[in-house]
Amino acid sequence: MNMKRLSRQTCRFLQPPGVISCAAVAGRLEGAGPLGGHFDAVAEDSFCGRKTWEQGEAQMQADALRLALQKGGLTAEDVDCVFAGDLLNQNIGATFALRDFHIPFYGVYGACSTMGETLALAATAIAGGSAAIAAAQTSSHFCTAERQYRSPLPYGSQRSPTAQWTATAAGCCILGVQSEGPYITHATRGQIVDMGVTDMTNMGAAMAPAAFDTLRAVFRDTGTTPKDYDLIVTGDLGAVGSDILTELFRREGTALNNYTDCGLLLYDRKKQDMHAGGSGCGCSAAVLNGYLLEGMRQGRWRRLLFAPTGALLSPTSSFQGESIPGICHAVVFSRTKEDA
Repeated sequence: MNMKRLSRQTCRFLQPPGVISCAAVAGRLEGAGPLGGHFDAVAEDSFCGRKTWEQGEAQMQADALRLALQKGGLTAEDVDCVFAGDLLNQNIGATFALRDFHIPFYGVYGACSTMGETLALAATAIAGGSAAIAAAQTSSHFCTAERQYRSPLPYGSQRSPTAQWTATAAGCCILGVQSEGPYITHATRGQIVDMGVTDMTNMGAAMAPAAFDTLRAVFRDTGTTPKDYDLIVTGDLGAVGSDILTELFRREGTALNNYTDCGLLLYDRKKQDMHAGGSGCGCSAAVLNGYLLEGMRQGRWRRLLFAPTGALLSPTSSFQGESIPGICHAVVFSRTKEDA
């Protein structure tokens, strides 16, 4: 077993699994944003060449896996298993994306934290010896998410200033025993945190306490501080959630000076009118697999703490007046094994 249990939440990988290859696919708005040049493919329309939005999302996730395999010089038969999910009922984005690849499949649901959850599970499978190569991937789509969670698009309802834009994007990261890195050195499992937020148009406020809880666990269990990381990135807290997170740490006397959020990186909030920023599984997936890991390989960052967040609600729970539970899963990437 090539891992050490540091606490009930955090494990350290003694032989860190590494990134063999990764790929990111984005929609038109995402491709027109600040990171547009970092994506492997940008869809020409919201249907991604298919007949429905849901089919289009599945196509994006399939394309992300296919591109990652090509970039890594791999075939589907080389991959022992894939951990994948999305925001849709019964994980149909991942299910229909993967049905023609014939790879052993674990369907995962962590809402917008899914990229972090799949990475942690894939790394654990490799460290535990049950897989030599494993893929982690996820997707989201503005139109499919709006249809499922909020008002039908033709209704044209006004968006709240705290609202975030669900990214039309997908990302895939293939991990293996042998790779050139970056490497996943630690994974911290998040626990559900619910502070009673009921406003489904303010996901940042609902998820920020979970990010705070998980990041504190990372620092506590690994004996590190924010200064030990070149960059700390949450998934999709947006402007509101990021402000709440930094304030929570400030009250403890900790400064997150090297911190940002994928929901703030993906779009130009003012020019693209994105209100509080981006969200959705594909937000952190595209930013990580299209921008962050590329930057690590180029030497821009040596140590990265990636902590995507998720809101574990459903339309039914919201209609019944339930609050919104939050979750955050974190993984630590290091440029070399020696940095572990």
